[in-house]
Amino acid sequence: MSSNATSAGRPISARELLPNDEARVKLRRIRHFKDLTTRFLVSTAGYGVVISLALIFVFLFIEVVPLMRSASLGDPVSYPVPGSDAETVYIASERYQEAAVRFARDGTVSFFDPTDGRRLGQRVIGFDGAEVVSFGSGEPRTGLVAYGLSDGRAAIAKHVYDITYPDDVRLVTPRLSLPLDEELVAIDDQGQPLNVIAIQEGGTGIGIAAATADGRLLLTRYASRRSFLTGETEFVRSSYELPPPPAAPTRILLDITMRILLVGDAQGFLHYYDISQPGQARMLDSRRVLEGELASVSAMEYLLGTVSIIVGGSDGSVSQYFLVRDEDNINRITRIREFDRHPAAITSIFPEYTRKGFAVGDAAGNLGLHYGTSASTLLIKPVSDQAVTNVSIAPRNNGMMWTDGTGQIHYASLWNRHPESSFKALWRKVWYEGRSSRDYVWQSSSATDEFEPKFSLVPLSVGTLKAAFYAMLFAMPLAIFGAIYTAYFMSPKMRGLVKPTIEVMEALPTVILGFLAGLWMAPFVESHLPAVFSILILLPLFMLATAWIWGSLPRAVRYLVPPGWEAAILIPVVLFAGWLCVTLSPLIEIWFFDGSMRQWFTDVGITYDQRNALVVGIAMGFAVIPTIFSIAEDAVFNVPKHLTQGSLALGATPWQTVIGVVLLTASPGIFSAVMIGFGRAVGETMIVLMATGNSPVVNFNIFEGMRTLSANIAVEMPEAAVGGTHYRLLFLAALVLFGFTFILNTIAEVVRQRLRTKYSSL
Repeated sequence: MSSNATSAGRPISARELLPNDEARVKLRRIRHFKDLTTRFLVSTAGYGVVISLALIFVFLFIEVVPLMRSASLGDPVSYPVPGSDAETVYIASERYQEAAVRFARDGTVSFFDPTDGRRLGQRVIGFDGAEVVSFGSGEPRTGLVAYGLSDGRAAIAKHVYDITYPDDVRLVTPRLSLPLDEELVAIDDQGQPLNVIAIQEGGTGIGIAAATADGRLLLTRYASRRSFLTGETEFVRSSYELPPPPAAPTRILLDITMRILLVGDAQGFLHYYDISQPGQARMLDSRRVLEGELASVSAMEYLLGTVSIIVGGSDGSVSQYFLVRDEDNINRITRIREFDRHPAAITSIFPEYTRKGFAVGDAAGNLGLHYGTSASTLLIKPVSDQAVTNVSIAPRNNGMMWTDGTGQIHYASLWNRHPESSFKALWRKVWYEGRSSRDYVWQSSSATDEFEPKFSLVPLSVGTLKAAFYAMLFAMPLAIFGAIYTAYFMSPKMRGLVKPTIEVMEALPTVILGFLAGLWMAPFVESHLPAVFSILILLPLFMLATAWIWGSLPRAVRYLVPPGWEAAILIPVVLFAGWLCVTLSPLIEIWFFDGSMRQWFTDVGITYDQRNALVVGIAMGFAVIPTIFSIAEDAVFNVPKHLTQGSLALGATPWQTVIGVVLLTASPGIFSAVMIGFGRAVGETMIVLMATGNSPVVNFNIFEGMRTLSANIAVEMPEAAVGGTHYRLLFLAALVLFGFTFILNTIAEVVRQRLRTKYSSL
């Protein structure tokens, strides 16, 4: 054997070019080292991915765990009641729990440290010889209280806490103020005892309602007026007598708008009065709120915002009600939810200062914590052998005080940070304040302090699936059919142009797609709705017509186009069809939709938002198409040639070969492409954030927007208070999104493995 290579003037044989035994051993060692290194790096990367996913899950779970923790009460501290030995009628504390107040039946008002009972001050309200018959308090935030007296007058006071910072140290100074500039005000001009009294402060002034011993129901309003000249405030009094309830009142409530008055009576009924025009006040509705005929309303309080009413009965029941408009546009007292029953009569109810929760004391010495929105009974705990006569929650919901028949005040620390979270509040329909029925709602914040947070994850989950569904509906046919044609029918040179071009689309930032979709595509689609639907109908027809015309041409003409380049003929056809549909869009609106297709949608009851699922589907589809196309195209292209050649040799046409051989063999790869694309769509953020109205609604209407889990996290996480319920619920949303993608990927892998096993014999 000769060779061009020479050594010392003689040819070198091929055998001499091969490595010797020593060189072979060295090459094997190098190859073995490379194999071990590659195996180690690949294994390490794989384990790293698994560990990273596990750590992400653990981190999310740690942030979510506090949502599952129930309320707990610390060991109580007890001390004698400060001030007089008279019966305690009301207790409350200030924000920092450095000062608290106790109102006694004899008018003694004592300020003290709630943690140890240390006295901070005292004042006595004079009743001018009258006796205390009743006591009422306004919303806890106002600090307003009222004593109802035996001579038809009332003593009105307010506990106030001045906070200063001398030497950079917080100093809380409690004091008692007189909001009406006098201790005693007249309520009943006839001088009858005020058996039941209610007081409330709103934007229009102070309102006082009272039931007298002779069965009358009175309403007194004090409207404040400030003099522009002197700056002094004067109060204008107006009094009204309302129609009395059928039975003796046991509790009266006024709302902060001074438009609604509620009366609970001894027969277990709740009566609703419209007092928006006090001179024409009337009872609009009555409802039995307790089941037993002998049961009576023993306690009743408004929750924060004075919309929901918590009714406690002598039978231990605790229920929530508020007014709901019926078909006749009349407000009706409606039972919204019930809480776990207490073992004895409810003696005291105290609402939270900043949330829709409340504390309850009963005659058996139990304390209960409940939350309205989540319909949760968080705690029922025995704390005394005697009836709990008063209960109070600290403004920051981190402490509780209560009294019983022992002549002592009891204080305990409280952990109750996330009562808004429950399975029902997150995943089931909830009847929120001000709504006519139960619904799924996500609305985490509002402009008012009385706002009821709505934390249903259903609209966000549905929005996530909705966005992904319409994106896949747009992307799957284009990507999969394009991949099949590119890999099997297209010429290698044209494939070398098309595939890289589509794959480059994947590098386009999604924020750019979202920007274009929100600012250009959404208005364009809205103004050219007929064109969108015309393209869906006319474009396939134009393509089929072009194919028929092409097939009818003489072979000599068709042979002018090289095999595999036929797709280039469709480029001008597609452009022409699109231009034609856009040009005819105004005429189609005039011919078929009275000049406006959007208005036609509205007339037939279909809601249309400019930024909707249609726009998101198109924009997100462009982001998903490259992923699906690339993986599916590789799967189809890598089908063994002997399978396709054998099919063709047996007489099958190219399309029969594609359907019967290529698709079956490539099905695991195509399915993986689809599921990876779906996972990409589920986790997409910027396109959904910019191309939808971000409205958390529960529907699959293609013309309405949505809010997805990822977009919601991106929007609200910067505004959420660290460690708060809203903050942790956003982490729960991330955990749900993580679960979605994990489940989808797991299902995809299982199905892919089964498809590979099924068609591996081909």
